[in-house]
Amino acid sequence: MTIAMVDGEGVSFRQRAGRWWPVVVLAPSLLASFVYVVVFTLWTLYISLSNSGLLPSYGFVGLENYASLWANRRWNIAYNNLFFFSAFYILGSMAVGLLLAILIDQRVKGEALWRTIFLYPLAVSFIVTGTVWSWLYNPADGVQMLVRSLGWESFSFALASDRNTAIYAVIITGIWQSSGFAMALFLAGLRSVDPDLVKAAQIDGASAFRTYRKVILPTIAPIFLAVAVVQIQFAIKTFDLVAALTRGGPGVSTTFPAIYVYDLMFQRGQIGEGAAAAMMMLAALAVVLVPYSFFVVWRRRRESRHG
Repeated sequence: MTIAMVDGEGVSFRQRAGRWWPVVVLAPSLLASFVYVVVFTLWTLYISLSNSGLLPSYGFVGLENYASLWANRRWNIAYNNLFFFSAFYILGSMAVGLLLAILIDQRVKGEALWRTIFLYPLAVSFIVTGTVWSWLYNPADGVQMLVRSLGWESFSFALASDRNTAIYAVIITGIWQSSGFAMALFLAGLRSVDPDLVKAAQIDGASAFRTYRKVILPTIAPIFLAVAVVQIQFAIKTFDLVAALTRGGPGVSTTFPAIYVYDLMFQRGQIGEGAAAAMMMLAALAVVLVPYSFFVVWRRRRESRHG
Protein backbone atom coordinates (compact mmCIF):
# COMPACT_ATOMS: atom_id res chain seq x y z
CA MET A 1 0.00 0.00 0.00
CA THR A 2 1.41 3.43 -1.01
CA ILE A 3 0.95 6.33 1.35
CA ALA A 4 1.26 9.86 -0.06
CA MET A 5 1.31 12.94 2.07
CA VAL A 6 -1.00 15.40 0.35
CA ASP A 7 -2.13 18.82 1.54
CA GLY A 8 -5.60 20.29 1.21
CA GLU A 9 -5.07 21.19 -2.47
CA GLY A 10 -3.74 17.82 -3.51
CA VAL A 11 -0.02 18.78 -3.61
CA SER A 12 2.32 16.17 -2.21
CA PHE A 13 4.96 16.97 0.40
CA ARG A 14 7.69 16.02 -2.08
CA GLN A 15 6.37 18.50 -4.63
CA ARG A 16 6.22 21.25 -2.03
CA ALA A 17 9.74 20.44 -0.84
CA GLY A 18 11.00 20.43 -4.44
CA ARG A 19 9.45 23.83 -4.96
CA TRP A 20 11.19 25.35 -1.92
CA TRP A 21 14.50 23.53 -2.19
CA PRO A 22 16.07 25.98 -4.71
CA VAL A 23 15.17 28.85 -2.37
CA VAL A 24 16.80 27.06 0.57
CA VAL A 25 19.96 26.36 -1.45
CA LEU A 26 20.30 29.92 -2.79
CA ALA A 27 19.27 31.75 0.38
CA PRO A 28 22.73 31.76 2.09
CA SER A 29 24.55 33.12 -0.97
CA LEU A 30 21.80 35.69 -1.62
CA LEU A 31 21.91 36.80 2.00
CA ALA A 32 25.72 37.08 1.91
CA SER A 33 25.54 39.06 -1.35
CA PHE A 34 22.92 41.39 0.13
CA VAL A 35 25.05 42.06 3.20
CA TYR A 36 28.27 42.41 1.21
CA VAL A 37 26.82 44.71 -1.47
CA VAL A 38 23.88 46.62 0.00
CA VAL A 39 24.63 46.76 3.73
CA PHE A 40 28.34 47.53 3.38
CA THR A 41 27.66 50.07 0.64
CA LEU A 42 25.20 51.91 2.88
CA TRP A 43 27.66 51.71 5.76
CA THR A 44 30.45 53.13 3.58
CA LEU A 45 28.11 55.92 2.48
CA TYR A 46 27.40 56.84 6.07
CA ILE A 47 31.08 56.69 7.01
CA SER A 48 31.81 59.05 4.11
CA LEU A 49 29.45 61.55 5.75
CA SER A 50 31.03 61.17 9.18
CA ASN A 51 34.12 62.56 10.91
CA SER A 52 35.86 59.16 10.94
CA GLY A 53 39.62 59.26 11.34
CA LEU A 54 41.82 56.34 12.25
CA LEU A 55 38.73 54.42 13.45
CA PRO A 56 35.08 54.68 12.33
CA SER A 57 33.16 57.46 14.02
CA TYR A 58 29.53 58.38 13.61
CA GLY A 59 29.61 62.13 14.01
CA PHE A 60 27.77 63.55 11.00
CA VAL A 61 29.69 66.18 9.00
CA GLY A 62 27.72 66.17 5.75
CA LEU A 63 29.68 66.58 2.53
CA GLU A 64 32.88 67.87 4.11
CA ASN A 65 34.84 64.74 3.16
CA TYR A 66 33.71 65.04 -0.46
CA ALA A 67 34.66 68.71 -0.57
CA SER A 68 38.07 67.93 0.92
CA LEU A 69 38.50 65.08 -1.54
CA TRP A 70 37.85 67.14 -4.65
CA ALA A 71 40.00 69.97 -3.34
CA ASN A 72 42.96 67.58 -3.22
CA ARG A 73 45.20 67.83 -6.28
CA ARG A 74 46.32 64.21 -6.02
CA TRP A 75 42.73 62.94 -6.16
CA ASN A 76 41.99 65.02 -9.26
CA ILE A 77 45.11 63.63 -10.93
CA ALA A 78 44.07 60.10 -9.96
CA TYR A 79 40.60 60.60 -11.44
CA ASN A 80 42.03 62.06 -14.65
CA ASN A 81 44.45 59.14 -14.86
CA LEU A 82 41.52 56.76 -14.55
CA PHE A 83 39.72 58.23 -17.57
CA PHE A 84 42.90 58.43 -19.63
CA PHE A 85 43.85 54.85 -18.78
CA SER A 86 40.30 53.54 -19.33
CA ALA A 87 40.00 55.04 -22.81
CA PHE A 88 43.25 53.59 -24.17
CA TYR A 89 43.02 50.36 -22.19
CA ILE A 90 39.50 49.53 -23.36
CA LEU A 91 40.01 50.51 -26.99
CA GLY A 92 43.40 48.80 -27.11
CA SER A 93 42.27 45.51 -25.55
CA MET A 94 39.18 45.41 -27.77
CA ALA A 95 41.21 46.13 -30.91
CA VAL A 96 43.85 43.51 -30.12
CA GLY A 97 41.21 41.00 -29.01
CA LEU A 98 39.19 41.51 -32.19
CA LEU A 99 42.28 41.14 -34.37
CA LEU A 100 43.26 37.90 -32.63
CA ALA A 101 39.70 36.58 -32.91
CA ILE A 102 39.55 37.32 -36.66
CA LEU A 103 42.91 35.62 -37.21
CA ILE A 104 41.88 32.51 -35.29
CA ASP A 105 38.52 32.51 -37.06
CA GLN A 106 40.38 31.69 -40.29
CA ARG A 107 40.60 28.06 -39.05
CA VAL A 108 44.37 28.21 -38.65
CA LYS A 109 46.35 25.12 -37.80
CA GLY A 110 46.85 24.54 -34.11
CA GLU A 111 43.86 26.71 -33.28
CA ALA A 112 43.46 25.21 -29.80
CA LEU A 113 47.10 25.94 -29.01
CA TRP A 114 46.83 29.55 -30.16
CA ARG A 115 43.65 30.06 -28.14
CA THR A 116 45.40 28.71 -25.06
CA ILE A 117 48.39 30.99 -25.58
CA PHE A 118 46.26 34.10 -26.02
CA LEU A 119 44.02 33.23 -23.08
CA TYR A 120 46.89 32.40 -20.75
CA PRO A 121 47.42 36.00 -19.51
CA LEU A 122 43.81 35.99 -18.30
CA ALA A 123 44.63 33.10 -15.96
CA VAL A 124 47.43 35.11 -14.36
CA SER A 125 46.48 37.53 -11.59
CA PHE A 126 47.08 41.25 -12.07
CA ILE A 127 49.57 41.25 -9.20
CA VAL A 128 51.70 38.60 -10.95
CA THR A 129 51.39 40.41 -14.27
CA GLY A 130 52.45 43.69 -12.71
CA THR A 131 55.43 42.10 -10.99
CA VAL A 132 56.72 40.37 -14.13
CA TRP A 133 56.28 43.45 -16.31
CA SER A 134 57.99 45.62 -13.71
CA TRP A 135 61.05 43.42 -14.23
CA LEU A 136 60.80 43.89 -18.00
CA TYR A 137 60.50 47.67 -17.64
CA ASN A 138 63.36 47.89 -15.15
CA PRO A 139 66.32 49.52 -16.95
CA ALA A 140 68.85 47.61 -14.85
CA ASP A 141 67.39 44.12 -15.29
CA GLY A 142 64.83 44.10 -18.10
CA VAL A 143 64.58 44.60 -21.83
CA GLN A 144 66.88 47.62 -21.86
CA MET A 145 69.70 45.72 -20.18
CA LEU A 146 69.22 42.75 -22.51
CA VAL A 147 69.33 44.79 -25.70
CA ARG A 148 72.32 46.83 -24.54
CA SER A 149 74.17 43.62 -23.67
CA LEU A 150 73.71 42.60 -27.31
CA GLY A 151 75.60 45.69 -28.48
CA TRP A 152 72.96 48.43 -28.87
CA GLU A 153 74.34 50.73 -26.18
CA SER A 154 71.99 53.64 -26.89
CA PHE A 155 68.79 51.57 -26.64
CA SER A 156 66.33 52.90 -24.04
CA PHE A 157 63.29 51.11 -22.68
CA ALA A 158 62.34 52.64 -19.34
CA LEU A 159 58.66 53.45 -19.74
CA ALA A 160 57.75 52.80 -16.11
CA SER A 161 60.60 54.95 -14.78
CA ASP A 162 59.61 58.16 -16.59
CA ARG A 163 56.64 60.10 -15.21
CA ASN A 164 55.71 61.14 -18.77
CA THR A 165 55.45 57.57 -20.05
CA ALA A 166 54.67 55.52 -16.92
CA ILE A 167 50.93 55.48 -17.53
CA TYR A 168 51.54 54.07 -21.02
CA ALA A 169 53.46 51.24 -19.39
CA VAL A 170 50.36 50.48 -17.31
CA ILE A 171 48.15 50.66 -20.40
CA ILE A 172 50.36 48.27 -22.40
CA THR A 173 50.46 45.80 -19.53
CA GLY A 174 46.70 45.99 -19.03
CA ILE A 175 46.09 45.36 -22.73
CA TRP A 176 48.38 42.32 -22.65
CA GLN A 177 46.44 40.99 -19.66
CA SER A 178 42.90 41.53 -20.96
CA SER A 179 43.03 41.20 -24.74
CA GLY A 180 42.66 37.41 -24.45
CA PHE A 181 39.34 37.88 -22.65
CA ALA A 182 38.10 40.15 -25.43
CA MET A 183 39.36 37.63 -28.01
CA ALA A 184 37.37 34.79 -26.43
CA LEU A 185 34.09 36.73 -26.52
CA PHE A 186 34.66 38.06 -30.03
CA LEU A 187 35.60 34.61 -31.31
CA ALA A 188 32.42 33.15 -29.83
CA GLY A 189 30.47 35.89 -31.57
CA LEU A 190 32.20 35.32 -34.91
CA ARG A 191 31.47 31.61 -34.74
CA SER A 192 27.78 32.33 -34.07
CA VAL A 193 27.25 34.35 -37.27
CA ASP A 194 24.95 32.66 -39.76
CA PRO A 195 27.18 31.15 -42.49
CA ASP A 196 24.50 31.90 -45.10
CA LEU A 197 25.06 35.65 -44.56
CA VAL A 198 28.77 35.26 -45.20
CA LYS A 199 28.19 33.10 -48.29
CA ALA A 200 25.70 35.62 -49.67
CA ALA A 201 28.25 38.42 -49.27
CA GLN A 202 30.93 36.32 -50.96
CA ILE A 203 28.61 35.49 -53.86
CA ASP A 204 27.97 39.23 -54.30
CA GLY A 205 31.73 39.68 -54.71
CA ALA A 206 32.45 41.34 -51.37
CA SER A 207 36.06 41.14 -50.22
CA ALA A 208 36.96 39.60 -46.86
CA PHE A 209 37.52 43.05 -45.35
CA ARG A 210 34.18 44.33 -46.61
CA THR A 211 32.41 41.16 -45.45
CA TYR A 212 33.69 41.64 -41.93
CA ARG A 213 32.96 45.37 -41.92
CA LYS A 214 29.50 45.27 -43.46
CA VAL A 215 28.13 41.87 -42.44
CA ILE A 216 29.93 40.08 -39.64
CA LEU A 217 30.91 42.87 -37.24
CA PRO A 218 27.48 44.59 -37.28
CA THR A 219 25.94 41.21 -36.48
CA ILE A 220 28.01 40.85 -33.30
CA ALA A 221 27.58 44.49 -32.23
CA PRO A 222 26.04 43.55 -28.82
CA ILE A 223 29.25 41.69 -27.96
CA PHE A 224 31.25 44.90 -28.42
CA LEU A 225 29.07 46.55 -25.80
CA ALA A 226 29.37 43.61 -23.40
CA VAL A 227 33.16 43.51 -23.72
CA ALA A 228 33.40 47.28 -23.22
CA VAL A 229 31.28 47.17 -20.05
CA VAL A 230 33.35 44.38 -18.50
CA GLN A 231 36.61 46.13 -19.42
CA ILE A 232 35.34 49.37 -17.89
CA GLN A 233 34.75 47.52 -14.62
CA PHE A 234 38.32 46.20 -14.75
CA ALA A 235 39.64 49.70 -15.42
CA ILE A 236 37.74 51.41 -12.60
CA LYS A 237 38.82 48.81 -10.05
CA THR A 238 42.46 48.78 -11.18
CA PHE A 239 44.60 48.47 -8.07
CA ASP A 240 46.83 45.40 -7.92
CA LEU A 241 48.25 45.92 -11.42
CA VAL A 242 49.39 49.46 -10.61
CA ALA A 243 50.47 48.53 -7.08
CA ALA A 244 52.80 45.84 -8.41
CA LEU A 245 53.97 47.69 -11.53
CA THR A 246 54.58 51.31 -10.50
CA ARG A 247 53.12 51.71 -6.97
CA GLY A 248 51.41 54.85 -8.24
CA GLY A 249 54.65 56.55 -9.29
CA PRO A 250 56.87 58.05 -10.40
CA GLY A 251 55.40 60.83 -8.29
CA VAL A 252 51.64 60.66 -8.84
CA SER A 253 51.82 59.93 -12.58
CA THR A 254 50.11 56.52 -12.25
CA THR A 255 48.02 57.12 -9.13
CA PHE A 256 44.50 55.75 -9.59
CA PRO A 257 41.42 56.17 -7.36
CA ALA A 258 41.81 52.67 -5.91
CA ILE A 259 45.43 53.43 -4.98
CA TYR A 260 44.32 56.70 -3.41
CA VAL A 261 41.56 55.01 -1.38
CA TYR A 262 44.05 52.48 -0.03
CA ASP A 263 46.48 55.25 0.87
CA LEU A 264 43.82 57.28 2.71
CA MET A 265 42.40 54.37 4.68
CA PHE A 266 45.44 52.28 5.52
CA GLN A 267 48.38 54.67 5.29
CA ARG A 268 47.00 57.98 6.52
CA GLY A 269 44.15 56.75 8.71
CA GLN A 270 41.57 59.05 7.06
CA ILE A 271 38.69 56.61 6.86
CA GLY A 272 36.00 59.23 6.28
CA GLU A 273 37.67 60.75 3.24
CA GLY A 274 38.70 57.30 2.03
CA ALA A 275 35.06 56.18 2.18
CA ALA A 276 34.09 59.28 0.19
CA ALA A 277 36.67 58.35 -2.45
CA ALA A 278 35.30 54.79 -2.54
CA MET A 279 31.79 56.13 -3.07
CA MET A 280 33.03 58.24 -5.99
CA MET A 281 34.50 55.08 -7.52
CA LEU A 282 31.12 53.37 -7.04
CA ALA A 283 29.44 56.33 -8.73
CA ALA A 284 31.75 56.01 -11.73
CA LEU A 285 30.92 52.31 -11.93
CA ALA A 286 27.19 52.97 -11.61
CA VAL A 287 27.33 55.45 -14.49
CA VAL A 288 28.34 52.50 -16.68
CA LEU A 289 26.40 49.59 -15.18
CA VAL A 290 23.00 51.21 -14.59
CA PRO A 291 22.45 52.36 -18.21
CA TYR A 292 23.78 49.03 -19.45
CA SER A 293 21.33 47.13 -17.23
CA PHE A 294 18.43 49.22 -18.52
CA PHE A 295 19.61 48.63 -22.08
CA VAL A 296 19.75 44.85 -21.55
CA VAL A 297 16.23 44.81 -20.08
CA TRP A 298 14.92 46.98 -22.92
CA ARG A 299 16.53 44.76 -25.56
CA ARG A 300 15.11 41.58 -24.03
CA ARG A 301 11.63 43.05 -23.88
CA ARG A 302 11.95 44.22 -27.46
CA GLU A 303 13.08 40.78 -28.62
CA SER A 304 10.27 39.04 -26.74
CA ARG A 305 7.75 41.54 -28.15
CA HIS A 306 8.88 40.85 -31.70
CA GLY A 307 9.03 37.12 -31.18
